[in-house]
Amino acid sequence: MATSYPPSNMPVPGGPGMPQGAGAPPAPGGGPGRDDSYFTESRKGEVNELRQLLRTFGTEKDKQRKRDIMKKVIAYMTLGIDVSRLFTEMMLAIETRDLVIKKMVYLFLCNYAETHPDLAQMCTNTLVKDSGNEDPMVRGLALRALCSLRLPQMIEYTSEPLRRSLQDGHAYVRKTGVMGILKMYHLNREEFDKAAFNDILYDMLRDPDSSVVTNCILVLNEIMADAGGMALNRAVMLHLLNRIHEFSEFGILSVLDLVPRYIPANDEEGFQIMNLLDPVLRTANAGAVVATIRAFLSIANAIGKRPGDDREDGSPSVDDLKRQVCVRIKAPLVTLIASGSNELTYVLLKYADQLIDLCPGIFDDEYRNFYVRYSDPTHIKHSKVRILAKLANVETAPDIVAELGELVADVDETMGRLAVRSMGSIALHDSGGQGAVESIARRLVEMLDLHGIPHVSSEAATALAGLVRRHPSIITVVSAPLPRALRYITEPMGKASVIFLLGEYGESITEAPYALEKVIDSYDNITDEGVKTALLAATVKLFFQRPPEVQQMLGRLFKKATEDASSQDLHDRALFYYRLLRSSPDPNVAKSIITSKSMTMSTDQFAEEDDSELRAVLMDEFNTLSTVFCCKAENFIEEDQIVKFVKLPKEHPLPREAAVAPITDPGVNTITDQFGGASIAAPPAPAPAVAAPAPAGEMDLLGFGDDSLTQSAPAPPSTNSLQSLSLKSNVTLTGEEYQSKWGAVPDSEGVVISALPMNSAPPSTDAVEGALGTFNVFTMASGELPTEFKFFLYGQEEDTFGGGYFLIQAVVMKAPSSLTLTIKPNGGDMDPTKRKEKIDQLVELIKSALGEYLP
Repeated sequence: MATSYPPSNMPVPGGPGMPQGAGAPPAPGGGPGRDDSYFTESRKGEVNELRQLLRTFGTEKDKQRKRDIMKKVIAYMTLGIDVSRLFTEMMLAIETRDLVIKKMVYLFLCNYAETHPDLAQMCTNTLVKDSGNEDPMVRGLALRALCSLRLPQMIEYTSEPLRRSLQDGHAYVRKTGVMGILKMYHLNREEFDKAAFNDILYDMLRDPDSSVVTNCILVLNEIMADAGGMALNRAVMLHLLNRIHEFSEFGILSVLDLVPRYIPANDEEGFQIMNLLDPVLRTANAGAVVATIRAFLSIANAIGKRPGDDREDGSPSVDDLKRQVCVRIKAPLVTLIASGSNELTYVLLKYADQLIDLCPGIFDDEYRNFYVRYSDPTHIKHSKVRILAKLANVETAPDIVAELGELVADVDETMGRLAVRSMGSIALHDSGGQGAVESIARRLVEMLDLHGIPHVSSEAATALAGLVRRHPSIITVVSAPLPRALRYITEPMGKASVIFLLGEYGESITEAPYALEKVIDSYDNITDEGVKTALLAATVKLFFQRPPEVQQMLGRLFKKATEDASSQDLHDRALFYYRLLRSSPDPNVAKSIITSKSMTMSTDQFAEEDDSELRAVLMDEFNTLSTVFCCKAENFIEEDQIVKFVKLPKEHPLPREAAVAPITDPGVNTITDQFGGASIAAPPAPAPAVAAPAPAGEMDLLGFGDDSLTQSAPAPPSTNSLQSLSLKSNVTLTGEEYQSKWGAVPDSEGVVISALPMNSAPPSTDAVEGALGTFNVFTMASGELPTEFKFFLYGQEEDTFGGGYFLIQAVVMKAPSSLTLTIKPNGGDMDPTKRKEKIDQLVELIKSALGEYLP
């Protein structure tokens, strides 16, 4: 029996009867970290004993003993014992450099904050002080505890440490501060809005630490849940995708969840995003792989050609793109299914089942990976058997049917039923090729005689009933054993199926009337309504095929059915048939009504099995619990708790047919490091506010040629001044190419234009990039620092003028406002005089583009 701490028969350390400094008895396990007594029930007076121990906490020299005392307090608190009386002593214990003890004290404070707000306010100053500690771990822990108090009166003490933490030099403090913002949002939204934390979170998406960015994404999604999640645009999306290799597995999932909400600008951008995410499929994280699959399907749905689109004939359709996606993800998904845990395998099988329905035939060659293993749990076996039926084709059907045949007699009744149904499904859909239907029908007929396994014979009869409706020609294979099977099948569904076949095809089955007559004679012993209804319908149909043999027993059946009070539906049906036969002047009219071949199927699917609408909804909710539960989210989540799914941006600055610059290569980050890790964005679309007027007779391809904007746009430089400089309108460089060209030009050949005065600094990097893009000067990377903006720019001459590149580094100081340019020519005309002339003209072009900021 574990001993409690401290034992009731032992004097309190430091008290009478025990020498000063004497410690507690060792833990039963022998080691200091294995004390099993923490969670034993407390005895009367032990809280007071803990109070005495805490009062000697400051003089205790043994570090492990201090921790044991704290563990005991936390253990009591965990057991539900009120130890709030120790609040004052715990407050005194917070002054320690031991992080383990600090964590436990902070946990104690947060636990009793809501129930004892007056006591919680006592620790405010200490927590605020610790949030400025020199140790980043202490700062982060104190900030987390301060935000976890969740008391409205604490907002005024929380705001400033929270704001300060967002600019802390340590990533742990910053990411803790980001989560603190979320707690403040739920505590007091008015103060949250006043502090403008929302804008700060968007700015922090450019934080150099990926864990901070991950927390920003999570917090923004929760804060903006009513609007469908955080706002997305092209710059934000591409910035996150370019950094996806920096994120942890959890962070990757956060970024991937944003991709289905993003609408690519056009086909090219969609393919670029898919290529960028392709390496994620090679990871061992099943969550990341499935999230990538959802992202791929979403992009395919956004950029694929649909019926009625006025796009080129060669453009891939939505279905074509989805099939290509399934081909690409097949290998990683099957690998994860084969190597994952049982729980993971079950969920992945659900996703695979959904993808097989989406693109039939893609997974057929992997059918052996879905064979049932002896060691598989029951739920995984059932999922595999259901999937096997969907993988059957001309080549795989024989192996699959043979495998299912081995499972029919399994000790698991549900497994046997599923195996028979899957075999029937293969024949029903005629997916096994020529001769498969008859072969499977013969197997099912053999199962009718498995009297020792009643559920198998019943399922076989049900499968044959559906199969004959789809392929009436196989009735010759099925008919002979039906009368015999009717005597032995006991399950209502199977018995009703055999009765249906005897009534539908009784003309060719000699013993049909006599088999049904025995059932009619035992009518009083039938308890299932379905069997009675099937018997009534089959006997009436058989009456028109063989009247002399059926007339007498039909009369007896009418009498019993109309007097049957167990089912109103059965009574009404019997009365309807009786009145129809009795009152019809022409027996052929009644015959045409009753014996119509409406039961024959013209398709390979029953109407009640058509779940195409549900499958379409489940594809929209792919990678959610909807797939696992096979139902819509609204069926198991309350309406007000369902997260909205909003696709952004609603309108792109680029039309679908416009060319898109390649997504920035991750190697460009080395350029970014030169100015403090600022964000890297793809060359933005020209800003509408500075759109240049299109020449007469030309179309405004970008759609920004609004008259009001055209009038306010700066006029382009005169043609005469730029006769030797004309820049291409569609140029792209990767980060490596830019660095290579920049390093190939010695600094001595670069031209520096220093401190051009400016009337005012631009409001953002986007304004400058848009203005320069109008004049075919494109941005490789840009960033904002506290005192300046920095840009890495480039442009290329037309081939007729030499085809050389101009690489530009621009620095815009905010106060006092000034512009400094460093220009390096690469290639093109090597004549120094002409180069200088072109550089001068390039400077004038840049001045013209930024005319609203220059004197």
